[in-house]
Order: sequence, then structure tokens, then C-alpha cells
Amino acid sequence: MIRLRSESGQVTVMAAAMMVFLIAMVAFVLDVGSWFRQQRVTQSNVDAAALAGAQALPSDPQGATTFATTFANKNAGVAGATIQIKTTWDPNDTITVSQTRPAEGFFAKVLGISTVNVHAKATAVAAIPVQTLGLAPITVNILHPQLSGPGCPCFNVPTTLPLGKTGAPGAFALLDLDYTDTNGTVGASTLASWISQGYDSYLPLGIYFSDPGAKWNNSIIQNALISRYGTDLLFPVYDTLVGSGSNAEYHVIAWVGFHLQNVTASGTSGSLSGYFTRIIWQGIVSQSGPTNPAIPDLGVRTVALID
Repeated sequence: MIRLRSESGQVTVMAAAMMVFLIAMVAFVLDVGSWFRQQRVTQSNVDAAALAGAQALPSDPQGATTFATTFANKNAGVAGATIQIKTTWDPNDTITVSQTRPAEGFFAKVLGISTVNVHAKATAVAAIPVQTLGLAPITVNILHPQLSGPGCPCFNVPTTLPLGKTGAPGAFALLDLDYTDTNGTVGASTLASWISQGYDSYLPLGIYFSDPGAKWNNSIIQNALISRYGTDLLFPVYDTLVGSGSNAEYHVIAWVGFHLQNVTASGTSGSLSGYFTRIIWQGIVSQSGPTNPAIPDLGVRTVALID
């Protein structure tokens, strides 16, 4: 007589083993997801710390380290963080923040994995921008004594900017910032909006048409300037002016920040009172290094992550 053995017990053991394996894998996947989340938090922290520190560069490396440390400590903490000041294009223009932190496992502990180390690194540079956002349409001559005088550029020194004739017929220190404009003439309300809010697109260095006419005594433009008292504006800086009227062309070679305190304008002349200032401004930095010819360093910097 042939006896058949039951295999149901073996199936039960295999099913139980498979269930344990699946539960362990699910638990491990959950831990891996948790580790990735902690890594992203750490990366966000070092990104923000690097950007905060870069705002003090290149003039204050110690301050950059302090800012980065303070910012990181207010967020995910500074445990396991290292901060280095480096040179990318100009001396002390770059800060790198690296951080290694333990990320605890929960379910993975059954597999003998209690913690893993998550790593993050960010590098930010403070560089002279090749393009800027929010430019105001008022030109400054590079030969201004506080820009090109002995020992200058000089910042936080009270000065005035002339608003009169700039050396070409019909040119009164106003720019047409709109590259699509073919006649070089802009309405007072448009110029006023560019003064009060800044031009709403990124603009490069290069040739810009003059906006012809003396419009400084226009109430709309004066009100726009008054609305900016006590604030910083970004002005284009030129070295040459050729042509006349709406065909007059300013050759813009740099940017400069100006803290506006007062305006005096009447007819074809006037002046802005305030001082040139170092400034961090929204812009685009070159990914290939300094331009040739180099952009004059007049204290304007854009902070950007490069790694």
C-alpha cells in the first residue's frame, strides 16, 4: 500500500519565510526613503548656508564663515559641517559648505543597520554679474570722481550724480532699456516705472540708446524718484557716448549701486544725492569665468550656486 505524505506544513513554512522577507524588504525601503528625505534636508541646509555666506564675499571671508554657520545653526544645525573659503575667479570669492550627518534607521535595525551617513555639499560664488534684473534707466559716467578717482571706487561717501546734458545733443542721462524699441523714445510713465520698480527683464552690458529730451522736471518721474528715497538702485555705467538724439548710444561697461537720498531737478538739469554702495543684486554670472575685457568692479555682486 502506498502512503502519501502531506506537504502542507512545508508550504506554510515557506509562506511564513516569504512573508518575513517581504516585510523586511518593505521596512528597508521605508528606511531608505527616510534617509533620502534627510539627505535632501541636509542639502537644502548647506545650499542656503553657502548662499548666505557668499553675500559677505569677497571682502569679508571671516564674516562669510560666520553668516554661513549662523544660518545653518538656525536650520538643520552645524553638526558635521565644514566651511571653506576659496578662490574661483577673484580672491576669496567662493564658499563651500559640506556636511555629513548620521541618519538613523528604524526597521533596518533588524538587518543590523542602525545608522547611515548622509552627505551634502554646496559651493556658492559672489561674482560681478554679466546680466542684471531690475536696472534703473539713469546713466553714470565711469569718470565720476567717486568711481575712478584716486583710491576709488569709494563707497558710502556722500556725493551727487548730475542729471543734465551728458555730451551728446538730446542726451540727458536717461536710457531706453527696451531692446525692442526702434525709435529710442520712451514715455515718462514707462521711465518712471523703470525707476520705481526696475526693468523687468535681465539686461546685458553693451550699447543702449539714449532716451532723448530733458524729462527730469516731469512730475511722474520726480514722484518715482521720491518713492525710492532711502533705497538702493542699480544704475548702468558708461564710458563713451556717440551720436545724437534718439540715435545717441551709451556704451555700458558696468553696474553700480546707488543709495538715493534726494533729487533736485528743474528743466534740463538737476542731480541725485546719495552715495555709491556695495550691493548684492539679482543677476546672471558667467559660467566660464571673467569676461574679456573685465567688467570694472564697482561693488555689485550676484550670489549663485556653482556646485
